[in-house]
Amino acid sequence: MTPRQDYLALAGRRIALLASLAMSLGLGCAGRVYRASNLPAEFVAPASMNLDTIDLSSLADNTVSQDVIQPRDVLDVAMVTDYTKLTSTSTPVRVSDDGTVTVPLIGKVGVAGMTAEQAEQIIGAESVARGVFRNPCITVTMKQRRMNKVTVVGAVNKPGTHELTRGSSSLMDALVAADGLCKDASGEVEIRRTGAGSFAAGAAAERPPYAAGNPGAEGTLAAYQAAPAAPAIVKVNLTAATAGMEKAPDLRDGDVVSVTKRQLRPVYVLGLVGKPGEIPYPHNQELRVLDALALAGGCSSSVADKMLVIRRPPGSTAPIQITLSIQDAKSGQDNLALAPGDTLTVEQTPATVAVDVLKSFIHFGFGATLPMF
Repeated sequence: MTPRQDYLALAGRRIALLASLAMSLGLGCAGRVYRASNLPAEFVAPASMNLDTIDLSSLADNTVSQDVIQPRDVLDVAMVTDYTKLTSTSTPVRVSDDGTVTVPLIGKVGVAGMTAEQAEQIIGAESVARGVFRNPCITVTMKQRRMNKVTVVGAVNKPGTHELTRGSSSLMDALVAADGLCKDASGEVEIRRTGAGSFAAGAAAERPPYAAGNPGAEGTLAAYQAAPAAPAIVKVNLTAATAGMEKAPDLRDGDVVSVTKRQLRPVYVLGLVGKPGEIPYPHNQELRVLDALALAGGCSSSVADKMLVIRRPPGSTAPIQITLSIQDAKSGQDNLALAPGDTLTVEQTPATVAVDVLKSFIHFGFGATLPMF
């Protein structure tokens, strides 16, 4: 057999093999197959979360005023008791856990939950009621607010233990102290209460039910009912919390805030592309079919048009297949949004097989030395 006859026989076998392969790829699997244009809603890729659009200021809690005196704050109490000499005394006092301060000569006075002006009035009234002074001049100033030490870990730019003032211990304050969220943050936050008490009881403790009522023997506190027990761990979705759909609890001393990292599986691009392989799924933005195709070096065949997306929906035991066209994707109709973990293949078709065979024939015809007779 001549070299030309050998080549023709080899080309015929190659055409038959590639045609058979194209037919098998064209038929695909017998599983669930959908068109990109009419994909059911339950199989659509989830929307990409852009944390840059989250307004953390909506997490701020303004229910506790910075002017309100709270347990373990340190106050400076100045008193002028002798107007003839205008002598004054200044004493630092710490607010105890029961909301009272012990003022020299006067004794215990309840001041928690009051402003400095209200505390001045009740201390002065108590000194007169107890027969200590007749007409004192009392001045109360905040010397040192109690700080909460909150540990922030996970997907934040500055993890560690941060000090927050008692009146500014919201989730927003903790995240701001940690220099904000990383780009791989998932938006899911877990708050763990390491100290005694639950979140419900802690909320009551953060807003002490003290009242500036009529001065009594010891500066009485307002009565209240203890909050019911609650779990020591709570999860907060930042998207829902900033939209007002759920409430982030106030933070207490010793709390641990953990921001979960987002684990995005890569997208795999296979088939007739210039650089088949793995493409990292981007954070804070979506990845569409044409984006993945461009990142994979584009199509290696000028006539390739059929693409297949293999996707395993959450909670599903079997993957689905989504068929689409490159030309329709370019027109915007089939430019499907990919989900993390998707596999995108540019498929072989009879047209691509024929072009490959023709290219091989031309390459062999020009590259080989064949006898003309």
